[in-house]
Amino acid sequence: MLQRLGILLAGLIATSAAFAADAPAAPVAWEAGKNYFPVDPPQPTATGSKVEVLEVFSYACPHCAHFQPYAEQLKQSLPKGAVFSYMPAVFNPSWEPYARAYYTAESLGVLDSTHQALFDALHKDHLPMRTIDELASFYAQHGVDKAKFLATSGSFEVESKLSRAAEIVKADGIDGTPSIVVNGKYRVTGASAGGYPQLIELVDWLVNQELGTKATPAKKKK
Repeated sequence: MLQRLGILLAGLIATSAAFAADAPAAPVAWEAGKNYFPVDPPQPTATGSKVEVLEVFSYACPHCAHFQPYAEQLKQSLPKGAVFSYMPAVFNPSWEPYARAYYTAESLGVLDSTHQALFDALHKDHLPMRTIDELASFYAQHGVDKAKFLATSGSFEVESKLSRAAEIVKADGIDGTPSIVVNGKYRVTGASAGGYPQLIELVDWLVNQELGTKATPAKKKK
């Protein structure tokens, strides 16, 4: 009898433990100052009436290369009232050629066709591209005249965009890449959100707040 009672209790304990393991963790609301950081004062955006979702990145940053598929996912998840854009950061002199290449490609209209390709060349194929001349050779392989690329890379337009990007990085308090800035008001990183999938959820929630929707606030997973 006692043996049967012991077996029954053991079964109940095991069943309870299984239910406890399967039960979802209690949701925790996103917290300002912990999961996302208000930009003070808020900064103007370049998207007019639409909510700007800005990724601050560098082609030289391996974390940005890892985040790139999530960036694409984030772009697809945004509502019509929001716009996703990139902005290269220059945290040390070695990153400057990559930022210059980004704005040059943008000016020449080849950014969409070369953005992922440059990440792959640097972080999958590990091609040695550290100077603007070496980067110009890469873009030449993608149909861009090398001389034109080099001339554009030193243009007033590109120089102005580099200077403006440096100002925004400082004003938004960006200290690492990749970082996301929502509408010039909130700064988010994968670390602060708890991972890249959670970052997408958090950015979507902040965008909905900016759009004034009445959607139920998203919850952060433990």
